[in-house]
Amino acid sequence: MYILYSIPSTVSCLCRSVPSLIHISLCTYSLSPYTCVYKAVVLEFPLTTAMAAAARFLLRGAVSKASIANVNVGAQSSFGITLLSLSPKCSSKTKTQRRNAAHFTYHPDPVPTEYGPTTKMNLFQSVTSALDNTLASDPTAVIFGEDVAFGGVFRCTVGLRDKYGKDRVFNTPLCEQGIVGFGIGAAVAGATAIAEIQFADYIYPAFDQIVNEAAKYRYRSGNLFDCGNLTIRAPWGCVGHGSLYHSQSPEAFFAHCPGIKVVIPRGPVQCKGLLLSCIADQNPCIFFEPKILYRAAVEQVPTEAYTIPLSQAEVIQEGSDVTLVAWGTQIHVLMEVANMAQEKLGVSCELIDLQTILPWDTETVCKSVAKTGRLLISHEAPITGGFAAEISSTVQEECFLNLEAPIARVCGYDTPFPHIFEPFYIPDKWKCFDAIKKLISY
Repeated sequence: MYILYSIPSTVSCLCRSVPSLIHISLCTYSLSPYTCVYKAVVLEFPLTTAMAAAARFLLRGAVSKASIANVNVGAQSSFGITLLSLSPKCSSKTKTQRRNAAHFTYHPDPVPTEYGPTTKMNLFQSVTSALDNTLASDPTAVIFGEDVAFGGVFRCTVGLRDKYGKDRVFNTPLCEQGIVGFGIGAAVAGATAIAEIQFADYIYPAFDQIVNEAAKYRYRSGNLFDCGNLTIRAPWGCVGHGSLYHSQSPEAFFAHCPGIKVVIPRGPVQCKGLLLSCIADQNPCIFFEPKILYRAAVEQVPTEAYTIPLSQAEVIQEGSDVTLVAWGTQIHVLMEVANMAQEKLGVSCELIDLQTILPWDTETVCKSVAKTGRLLISHEAPITGGFAAEISSTVQEECFLNLEAPIARVCGYDTPFPHIFEPFYIPDKWKCFDAIKKLISY
């Protein structure tokens, strides 16, 4: 029996709502970056009329082009072996849910030559590779979080429990505060603790543990104790259909907190190198992974362990007229914008991937702005209080006499992240291109 879900998180939502109703196990393949096929394993047990109604209600919203069949409703009836089945007209091989095109075109990095042999990986596979390297080289390393034992909803830990054992890769309760609290304790005791928050949107219950405990542990003990071996991973950013609770970019909340590092990669090569740097760093790190890139981003990634320095921005493209700064998925939006500006306006753009949000590389950004005289910063998070404001303030202080135009910010709106209006919310290439035209004509 197979069920076609439009978003992987439907599985966890279903299981949280009716944990004794049905057990869902994830298959090893997906139809697209956003649509996965899950296999339903049905358990025999009495089903009341109310429970059957609840099942219909939950599954009606969760299942795409699927029908509920063979549900015998009665005071003490039971499920048959087949609870859910695809409609005869629905084929997982020929039909998928129709979606709008992505708001960006992925631009892979050149094949790295300095780290040894490479293999083709998408972004989630590069995460798996980094975790595999860590578990193999560090006997104290442990990975834990919701559903990580079977691979996680995005498959980032697939196969690691079987390879390294259930004592090193294990599930936790659905409690983000407990996940991070456990990670702090494990790190203080000497383990290399790698915690996964299933979605960055759900990191807020752990906010107190991160900000008041992990970030301050070393300071309050006068460096007698620390939890620097803690790394917190979380899928981050918009995905095309995530709506309020699966699309957020909360990096600015943590950028206000001394004692931790916040890192966001733009692709598989950077993802593996930066994640291994976070794991090796002697400070607690939050590593946000752009989930829309998990399968969309494919590059040749070194198979062996390597690191990319933290707090060091990368100049991806040199230019002379405008400096563009972003991180994560938005880098690929600005790559296209830089090409448009060159072709349509004759404007040369210098593109910088910040990579580390805290502490960020002020020197590289200010050096670029001193050369170009113009700056555009773009991110998906709401504009008010977003990290673009911090960059803008610092550049204004350091480069005031070099500026030829007011600094521009192209960001999300000050609203909750919408569902059907996501294409209007995100800072797409057209908004960024308009901002460049205003910078140049100022």
